[in-house]
Amino acid sequence: MKKVRIISCMLLLLLAALAWVEGYKPPTPLKFIVPRNWPKPKYDFAKNPLTQEGFLLGRKLFYDLRLSVDSTVSCGSCHQQFAAFSTYEHNLSHGVNSSLTTRNAPALQNLAWQSNFMWDGGIPHLDLQPLMPLTAANEMGETLGGVIRKLQQDASYPKLFTAAFGSPLINTQRMTKALSQYMLMLVSSNSKYDRVMRGEDSFALPEQLGYNIFKQKCSTCHKEPFFTDGSYRNTGLPVDNTLNDYGRMNSTGDHKDSLKFKVPSLRNVAVTFPYGHDGRFFSLMNVFDHYRRDMVVAATTDTLLLRRMPLSNYEIGQLTAFLNTLTDTIFLKNSMLAPEGKLESVPFQHLH
Repeated sequence: MKKVRIISCMLLLLLAALAWVEGYKPPTPLKFIVPRNWPKPKYDFAKNPLTQEGFLLGRKLFYDLRLSVDSTVSCGSCHQQFAAFSTYEHNLSHGVNSSLTTRNAPALQNLAWQSNFMWDGGIPHLDLQPLMPLTAANEMGETLGGVIRKLQQDASYPKLFTAAFGSPLINTQRMTKALSQYMLMLVSSNSKYDRVMRGEDSFALPEQLGYNIFKQKCSTCHKEPFFTDGSYRNTGLPVDNTLNDYGRMNSTGDHKDSLKFKVPSLRNVAVTFPYGHDGRFFSLMNVFDHYRRDMVVAATTDTLLLRRMPLSNYEIGQLTAFLNTLTDTIFLKNSMLAPEGKLESVPFQHLH
């Protein structure tokens, strides 16, 4: 009991001292709203509570070019908002020193419901995900020590870290938690499809026909409402002999995982081209042709695709009409997610 009292007194003294810090005020909670009929998020918010100050710090970090070794690349350079935070038009994302990466940066959306990241699932937690691109030689090319030093030398960052976390201490854990707070708010749930599901809109005939075809032929892997089941599958993509990217096998070392890549979400698919882990498909038509004609069936090809996927031109037309209903323009244009957008400009409460 004596030890408990001592600890309690120490905590009270610490809180009292903190209250006297000039200009300090507790961060403002930022509510995370789960869209109607969506499952519980997988991210543990108790270990990283969302706040307005944390979100704003994370947003600044996300778009700061100085986090790269030559100050030419930020997270936002490869993850562009108008393309659902994916790499637009380029098959391979660009890194420092005019280099190319080996993959096409995937869309960043609805990350709170994911537990593994990257095309091969090699990163097991959102807070850890930024560490790879920050330090990869062909991406941002920095060291963690170099990043922290840059932040410490910028007069604005100690103030932002104080506002978000209560003190000017800048370290890797706080930096990645702030980045997570920004990325967690990249929620896409207001497409026409979502409005239809909520009873606020209705599909046109081609869209409805496409939805019916989608449920018959695509929904096993692209499960609603995220339009991915989060699994890793070999969809018959032959290996690129230059990149030699064997997907999940790179992470697990298991030959059974050869050429398996994460099933991408089809949300905002109309604006996230090119498609595939290496951006080899520049249009949806290229993707449809792959599944109905060009697949390479091999030892680890997914059992659902051993006979490819029969698709007529008619079915492709209707499917395309449905896939276009997955575009969430509110998400793509939300100024709060842009580098200089005001937090109160489009309240998150109005987005779901």
